[in-house]
Amino acid sequence: MPELPEVETVRAYLARTLKGRRIEAVEVRLPRLLKNRTATAFIGALTGRRIRSVTRKGKYLGVQLDDASMLLIHLRMTGTLRYLSDERPVPPSSHLIFTLDKGCLVYGDVRTFGCFWLVPQQGETGVKGYDSLGPDGNGEAFTADYLWQLLHASTRRIKTLLLDQSAVAGLGNIYADEALFLAGIRPARRCSRISRAASDRLHAAIRKVLAEGIAHGGTTIRDFVDGSGNEGKNRENLAVYGREGQPCKRCGTLITYVKQGGRGTHYCRRCQR
Repeated sequence: MPELPEVETVRAYLARTLKGRRIEAVEVRLPRLLKNRTATAFIGALTGRRIRSVTRKGKYLGVQLDDASMLLIHLRMTGTLRYLSDERPVPPSSHLIFTLDKGCLVYGDVRTFGCFWLVPQQGETGVKGYDSLGPDGNGEAFTADYLWQLLHASTRRIKTLLLDQSAVAGLGNIYADEALFLAGIRPARRCSRISRAASDRLHAAIRKVLAEGIAHGGTTIRDFVDGSGNEGKNRENLAVYGREGQPCKRCGTLITYVKQGGRGTHYCRRCQR
């Protein structure tokens, strides 16, 4: 699933490309992607609207429109949003096509788990997962004190807490594993048993891995591409995620893979305590 760096990479490209564009037509080829409108209502609400900006909160994208509405998007596991110039053909596998006054925006999704909502820009959206989001892992509200208070009050395992989007928005398997390695904390460790010093290391590690992920255009494991169709370049920088059985880059111990809470988890038995 695209995490904060991947979604931010898409947002940044689309923000540059789509600002001021007018939506001339909308084609819905897979209506079940629309979560709070029929295809007819969705098309009617979007046709003729201009795009003011593209925002992000956690793993959600928000296309801000000129009538104070927002097209809220979650890419889920394999969703991709790509901008195509007028000269480029629309892939036959596209599920949603937004024809613009210049070019078009197409959505494709191998597993078809993606979600689209039309919601107001201000106030609650009625989308439970969005309205309950905690602070972004790279945002100003995500302070060292905030993380320490979360850990101090919880008996959950640390990786479970990091994946809770109402606690910290934007983290998933990749960047949670990487941050825990950088901080030297085992994924199964109980939050309440983590010291303030370790909590501060983890806070710095989360910010670092997210910043590096964004700087490298995200991490492509299988499906992720940015708004122009380019893969992310961050995979070669991963220390533990996806490296089961390979030597730790720090100490040489083989990277361990386990299932924790139903999620695949990678860590170094020697470097993480």
